[in-house]
Amino acid sequence: MACAASGPTPDLVKTREQRLHAALVDRLVRVRGTVQGVGFRPFVRRTADTLGISGWVRNDAEGVLLLAHGDSDSFERLINAISHEAPAAAVVESVEVQEGSGIEYSANGFDILESAGISDAPDAGIPADLAMCTDCRAELLDPKDRRHGYPFINCTQCGPRYSILGSLPYDRARTTMRSFTMCPACSAEYADSRSRRFHAQPNACPSCGPVLALSNTFGATVAAGANAVEQAARALRSGLIVAVKGVGGFHLMCDAANEAAVAALRKRKHRDEKPFAVMFPSLKNLRKFARVSRAAAESLESPQAPIVLVPRTAEQGISMLVSPGNPWIGALLPHSPVHAVLMVAFGMPLVATSANLSEEPLCTDDREAQERLKGIADLFLGNNRRIERPVDDSVLRISEGGTPILLRRARGYAPGPLRLPAVLRSQLLCVGAHMKSTVAVAAGSRVVLSPHIGDLGNVDTQAAFARTAEMMRDLHRTSFDAVVHDKHPDYASTRYARDSGLRCIGVQHHLAHVLSCLLENGHDTDNVLGVSWDGTGYGEDGTIWGGEFILLEHQKARRFARIRPFRLPGGEAAILDGRRVALSLAEASVGAGAREELAGRLGFNPNQEQVLAAMLERGLNAPICSSAGRLFDGTAALLGLGRRNAFEGQLPLALESAAMRGLAGGGELPFPISIPEDHSCRSEIDWRPAVAAMIGSTDQPDRSAARFHRGLCSAIAAVASEAAVHTIALTGGCFQNALLLDLTRSILESRGHRVLVHRLLPPNDGNIAAGQALAALSNITDVLAS
Repeated sequence: MACAASGPTPDLVKTREQRLHAALVDRLVRVRGTVQGVGFRPFVRRTADTLGISGWVRNDAEGVLLLAHGDSDSFERLINAISHEAPAAAVVESVEVQEGSGIEYSANGFDILESAGISDAPDAGIPADLAMCTDCRAELLDPKDRRHGYPFINCTQCGPRYSILGSLPYDRARTTMRSFTMCPACSAEYADSRSRRFHAQPNACPSCGPVLALSNTFGATVAAGANAVEQAARALRSGLIVAVKGVGGFHLMCDAANEAAVAALRKRKHRDEKPFAVMFPSLKNLRKFARVSRAAAESLESPQAPIVLVPRTAEQGISMLVSPGNPWIGALLPHSPVHAVLMVAFGMPLVATSANLSEEPLCTDDREAQERLKGIADLFLGNNRRIERPVDDSVLRISEGGTPILLRRARGYAPGPLRLPAVLRSQLLCVGAHMKSTVAVAAGSRVVLSPHIGDLGNVDTQAAFARTAEMMRDLHRTSFDAVVHDKHPDYASTRYARDSGLRCIGVQHHLAHVLSCLLENGHDTDNVLGVSWDGTGYGEDGTIWGGEFILLEHQKARRFARIRPFRLPGGEAAILDGRRVALSLAEASVGAGAREELAGRLGFNPNQEQVLAAMLERGLNAPICSSAGRLFDGTAALLGLGRRNAFEGQLPLALESAAMRGLAGGGELPFPISIPEDHSCRSEIDWRPAVAAMIGSTDQPDRSAARFHRGLCSAIAAVASEAAVHTIALTGGCFQNALLLDLTRSILESRGHRVLVHRLLPPNDGNIAAGQALAALSNITDVLAS
């Protein structure tokens, strides 16, 4: 994205004579949205100057406020420019105009005033961190430019924002850049309305800004500045692992082609099979190793610059240990100048994974990194710019139909706000779920979600979650009236809510999924069927839900349909071991004989098979679930595509990949719709005929996997027809499966349904906090039986 100075289009410019003959007006203009930290005030100043408008503009608690004095026609052109020509990173939610008579203005020009102090809770959108723009990249690589090779280059359209922000409004004095005083050259740029760095708050250069330092494991500096980059690149070439401090935290980096280095990183990080992200020097270089669609390329080069999953095409040049047994590469381009100069020095792909032990919070502080990453990293490429707020990389995949699917919403996207359909009269803290944790603040007309925190399965991540909740509270300068949480009694987020001393509002998990989809699509909470499919969620009846159809009508939510329940032998163990689910499905579909035969094929010895058989027969440590995610696990194991989930979603991903290879075969497995025996909902999808067909089939696993997907999608469409509503919302972690999403959407749309999907939020539990906010606002928190 180019960052040339924004200004009005030529048709906005009027002659002096035309302005003199027009009626003069004084107007106050309130602009709400994400309009701080995105070059908005400089844009307004340049536009006003061109139009001959006097006055001023400033940041305040509600966004941007400006006073304009000029002729009425020029004023209308200014408002049009604000609404339609604002900087690309800005999000203008509303523009309100009122009389401004009696308020002082500059008679000789248009000024940017010092930001107004904040006494109440701020309502301004918080700017996200933005990837380096093309203009800054060109300067970074230009030997004649004074910022050549400077790893902290930025302008009004790129660079750190949320990660360095202490409080609103967004000004340098309220960021971690306050420690660096601009030199005369930078100060001149900052004051020059013709410059891209006009009021760029993180503005700096080698003379006055942050500096890099390369340290060893004892904390001693071994190189600084440009030499630190060259020494780090040399270490990477020799097979060492370097912890690199980026915008929102550290990456652990190593040579992606060096088998020994990647193996060492896996061992030290305790990450056996979960894929590593890989940073490529350029899009051209990435295309040597993977198929990159136009949509994927656009996302990789966007201001958000997420990790994008792309299909691998070459087996050479990148170690297979980067993503063992996985057809995808999690690719990203150098989004920050630190990474850009390192990639120029190294010249080849580098593993770039979050700097932490498995499931621990991200490292952000140089001293903390030295302590926590001891034994993992060999060297540390840090700097003296403090990270105020940790932000991990966002992760995205794109379906064959072109739909972007956010898997992790973080750098570049968060904390972008979502608009509520009505104004909240109270301030709510929404604490999300247990997996893919995020925290949200709901106040006024918006919901602001934190970046991805992680899974709350250990003490360190729970502490990071609590810190994030406090930081969100402090940033918004609010005290909460209530806390909204998941109904699962054992979630760490639920315990946090109950220990907070605030009034607690519990929201059913799958309902929150559905409401999050409605929120981001601007759809009301009526006459919609939500298909909420995930791994596990606490049901209203105390059982494990996960294959739910929730009908919203007349301001009530009802469980309209479900996937037929089955047992999970071993409980939590079955979430990791898909073979256990396969045995459960086989016995229920064909009988004990099928279970016994399958057990041997899946690697269970006779004693293990008998223990599992007893669990299923007696229901001991074998809870009932209706989980679509577990159904995918069991089917993958049944078809011999894998046995265990070494990382979340591994088996469903293997099943999807197989189905993509088998699509040409045609056909679908039978998933009839029947009436539940317990009458807890109107209907259920019966998977038994499909499982029986797979057990007795001679088809290749790829074809069976494709037929499984098609059959489930047809079953979803059949339930939608029974519900007799026009709008269907697809949500929950199972719709990270791009094939399931595309096929379901296609068949529903072919039958005349309007289909809502996620684009701004992940379909997984990263959306729960947002759904909780809409639940509290709408007073729809329970899922009733049909």
